[in-house]
Amino acid sequence: MAIDGGTSRPILEVRGLGAGYGRTPVLQGIDLTVRRGEIVSLIGRNGVGKTTILRCLMGQLPATAGSVRFGDADITTLSPDARARRGIGFVPQGREVFPRLTVAENLAVGRLVGGQGRKLDDEVLTYFPRLRERMSQLAGTMSGGEQQQLAIGRALIGNPALILLDEPSEGIQPSVVQSICATLKQVRDELGTTIVLVEQNLDTILALSERIYVIEKGRVVGHLDGEAVGDADRIRASLLL
Repeated sequence: MAIDGGTSRPILEVRGLGAGYGRTPVLQGIDLTVRRGEIVSLIGRNGVGKTTILRCLMGQLPATAGSVRFGDADITTLSPDARARRGIGFVPQGREVFPRLTVAENLAVGRLVGGQGRKLDDEVLTYFPRLRERMSQLAGTMSGGEQQQLAIGRALIGNPALILLDEPSEGIQPSVVQSICATLKQVRDELGTTIVLVEQNLDTILALSERIYVIEKGRVVGHLDGEAVGDADRIRASLLL
């Protein structure tokens, strides 16, 4: 069951966030608020800064302006590993599993970097039973859908309070995407995990989103909630800005 975004306490607050690559600015004053237990999507055309936002939230790209608060702490200058220990998990675009490691070894990496006390070994294998069947298989020999399940499981096993997902449906057949969406909702409902995702696939946006921020040219240009989140035509128009 969705947590009421109007009453629950923010887990993530981003104010005036700026970032770029070299001398090229990408993000220009990004403001976001994500409340505990929400599933929030960042949408917009390719190249508008959505992935850059996630990289800044994970600490992979330094902020040039603004602030990021996670829970009660300012994490703006923390390293990626410090953020992971505080309870942020990240599933990058393209999955980026370790292809020459087995499924079990990939999960062990996630277990090492998580920082929320009890690890979720049993839960991950329950949510993604395919992984239980493939524990000794090299990750590089798995299908795209299986690799995505492994990437999410690796992020989840450390018991993060917040998971950042970059294009989770990319390159995966629709039936597997539907299964992953259902599992992500189950994870949120049962564990209270907050999810922020970047997504282009309209079906995935409709299936998962409870609130949506529309990104254009490194800025937030729109915010959809309530009934607007289920308005496919309005979301499609936002994707084509």
